Amino acid sequence: MSTFTIFLVLIVAVAFLLVVVIMVQNPKGGGLSSSFGGGGTQQLGGVKKTTDFLDKSTWTLATLLLALILLSNVAINRGSNNADSKALDADETTTSIPAVPAQTPTDAATTTKDSVQ
Repeated sequence: MSTFTIFLVLIVAVAFLLVVVIMVQNPKGGGLSSSFGGGGTQQLGGVKKTTDFLDKSTWTLATLLLALILLSNVAINRGSNNADSKALDADETTTSIPAVPAQTPTDAATTTKDSVQ
């Protein structure tokens, strides 16, 4: 497996985890902690800290995703081809198109006289 493929698999996994963590959160602030009854004085194994954990994990996964995307750019297989543009290459700037000579008015006049005779 190439390095880029490894980065690609990691990017997809982190993106999936980021989606899951974001979907677990409640946009009104309740989130996972309210479903365990964390709104009152009861705590079920420290569920009040769930929103802090989800918030920190969201930022951590987002930062990790950004770093993986930037690092994957380094690992892209550029291949054995030259990365320079062919338009800038001096040897291949022009393609060999056969030039058709333009007819001058005198050539056109002689052509019509020859065809009449």
